[in-house]
Amino acid sequence: MNTIPSTFNEHQIQQTILGGTRPVPNVKLPLGVILLSTGNGGHYRGKLLEKLIQNGFSSIVCIEKSSENYNLEEYVKAYPCVRFIIPHEEVSVGDMINMGMSETSEDNVLVINDSIHVSFPILSNNIFEKYITGKNLCVAPRLLDMQRQFIPIRFTPMVEDNTLKTVSSSSIAEKSPTLYPFDFIGIYNRQRFIRIGGFDSTIKTSYWQNLDFSVRAWLWGESIIIVPAFQLAYDDAVPVEDSTPDTSQLRFYLKNCAPKYSGEKSYIPISRFFNYMKKSGNGFSDAYKQFREARHWVEKNRYCFVQDVSTLINTWEVK
Repeated sequence: MNTIPSTFNEHQIQQTILGGTRPVPNVKLPLGVILLSTGNGGHYRGKLLEKLIQNGFSSIVCIEKSSENYNLEEYVKAYPCVRFIIPHEEVSVGDMINMGMSETSEDNVLVINDSIHVSFPILSNNIFEKYITGKNLCVAPRLLDMQRQFIPIRFTPMVEDNTLKTVSSSSIAEKSPTLYPFDFIGIYNRQRFIRIGGFDSTIKTSYWQNLDFSVRAWLWGESIIIVPAFQLAYDDAVPVEDSTPDTSQLRFYLKNCAPKYSGEKSYIPISRFFNYMKKSGNGFSDAYKQFREARHWVEKNRYCFVQDVSTLINTWEVK
């Protein structure tokens, strides 16, 4: 198991940056955009970029999934105000967002992907001024599918068989808390994002990478909310989350579920090792190495925690 990252964007990815030679014209909102390429929405790209420019965001950064976009030069010429970032290696969704956050300086950044329908205006000044204040790590939109039906994207934490589970709901009130933003989509406060370390590049499964980032945020005193007045819809099939337990789930467990909060800091009790070894299915040596590494990471960040998972779950309903 690779070393757990301690700081934002610790994993430096070789990349090529194209475009961005001109400022975005007619800026209307002090809000940057990170557009993630899914590899499936290329046929929407031109129309999508035009709509983003029309909305007047202060900067637009497009992160490619790979270097195999043969229309990229055409887009660079047509949209000189957009920066295109091309990684030189395979990247996860969290890697892409980390890269985008490193290439923007805005206080707040909208993260979407190219399967999202963009209209005008995507976000009114009233909604921006009322909700995007910097008090929350992430403000997520209410999401609709291709048939414009509400998707159950409000996630509540619970415990089942001594394992953290989530219950989803499409019932959303104003500023409803959610354990994580579905499909990584939302407006992130960049400084808060950096403070909690960004996404863990060593967690490869999207579901567990998103959950790791978001649960860590809650444990470190941040909040993630859904604002129903802010709505986005898919132009493509809604992605299916894969929550199958794997090595990513084990790392998530060690970083977020194993720590115990006591007083002003957190730690992982050594008594939890044998339960982890049984859960991991690894031999003593490998399991202990992973456990020891996680204990070191929690020790290093012990004062960042303000609660543990059991407290988060027990107090969720009063948020």
